[in-house]
Amino acid sequence: MRKIHVIGIGAGDPDQLTLQAVKALRSTDVFFILDKGEVKSDLVQLRRDILDAHIPEGSYRLVEARDPDRDRAAGGAAYSPAVGDWRSARADIYQRLIAEELGEDESGAFLVWGDPALYDSTLGILEEILERGAVAFTYEVVPGISSVSALVARHRTGLNRVARPVQITTGRRLAEGFPEGVDDVVVMLDAHQTFRQYADEDIDIYWGAYIGTPDEILASGPIAETAPRIERLRAEARDRKGWIMDTYLLRRHPRG
Repeated sequence: MRKIHVIGIGAGDPDQLTLQAVKALRSTDVFFILDKGEVKSDLVQLRRDILDAHIPEGSYRLVEARDPDRDRAAGGAAYSPAVGDWRSARADIYQRLIAEELGEDESGAFLVWGDPALYDSTLGILEEILERGAVAFTYEVVPGISSVSALVARHRTGLNRVARPVQITTGRRLAEGFPEGVDDVVVMLDAHQTFRQYADEDIDIYWGAYIGTPDEILASGPIAETAPRIERLRAEARDRKGWIMDTYLLRRHPRG
């Protein structure tokens, strides 16, 4: 029976891998990597650097495939169907890789940024492949250090406050309004810097981009003061690299 490891590799720093993740890497025969194109080629290189840091050269095979494009212009009611189509296209590629590149007695692995359980599609895609019934395999999940954990660690702050909840959401949801009953909100997948719409409120922001990599950028402070700086840093970084991955924590001050 083929076996798949879904390995959380942290936010980018090879030192963020857990001992469990390193053991899983060393017991893997084939690593599957999806190439997102020339602009994001350094994401592939970061994965290669992680393998080089933890596995003897020549002890594994690396198989790359082109990641399917997603309709990022789709919004409103079209958003979920667009994501569903993209995930199914990815499932087609994963299925082919597992069936054609992995022997019956071999183990393969997908290296997932951060933690596989947090805003990542890999687990759902593998379940879709198993439901199709075209190829059989078992899989295990190795948790990783998420960008959320890395963000608050780099800012030397906690994720929540005493006896208070914390919510993790997306920029798309934040645009609909600040969550009810929550004063600490982590925002991921925000391409539109939605935090700017809260500049008039008494809220602090803890922001980070490329967390855990040599390109890491951090900024924090009241939104009203910090938002212009984040906008500038973000624009400069995107122009320089062609892409950006950022996360932030919004912390609303107690209301009177």
